[in-house]
Amino acid sequence: MPALRAPFDLSVYLVVGPGDCRGRPVAEVVAAALRGGVTLVQLRDKEASSGAFLALGRELKALCREAGVPFIVNDRVEAAVALDADGLHVGQEDLDAGAARAAIGPGRLLGLSVHAPEQLAGLEPGCVDYLGVGPVFATNSKADARPAGGAEGIALIRRASALPIVAIGGLTAQRVPVPLGAGADGVAVVSAIAGAQDPAAATRELVEAVAETRRPGRGASTSRPGRR
Repeated sequence: MPALRAPFDLSVYLVVGPGDCRGRPVAEVVAAALRGGVTLVQLRDKEASSGAFLALGRELKALCREAGVPFIVNDRVEAAVALDADGLHVGQEDLDAGAARAAIGPGRLLGLSVHAPEQLAGLEPGCVDYLGVGPVFATNSKADARPAGGAEGIALIRRASALPIVAIGGLTAQRVPVPLGAGADGVAVVSAIAGAQDPAAATRELVEAVAETRRPGRGASTSRPGRR
């Protein structure tokens, strides 16, 4: 495990699993997204067996390492360690953030999903590297998704924390200005890339939308896009 956590950029963060790719191999979609400029990749699959998850994780990690993009595992702490992933992402119903940090050690990234400022209470400084906030818009990519919080949901967390924020939920290239304007540092997407006919082109469109929104005078947050 590396002594230092990997540099990361939340600009365009792909969250993906076998059920998201329109029947195509996940590795094919991830490879295309990497060609398009995706800045983070998270493997999320709540249903796969440990063996199947590890096999897919090894494939995706190799692609990400070749591209120089951090590879994150959702929820499965044992898999994150076994794969020597760059990080782990946990939700409010998953392992407690403090316990997750203890399990993965100091050298991996840790992301935490939050929906309200009170969920930040008790977080030890340095425990979490970034926050996932959403859904910004209604989404079909997560069966148990909460009601959409819009820009105000992002703004509430931004006012409560200086940690980098990645917005998620129903986001498209056209909708990028909404969360970035409210203080998010990047956007996380599932279907906007994994469900696109051309994932590489869809990724490029999102990358361009983020860059355009960040241009001076566009009204987006001027905060950093993540640790570099």
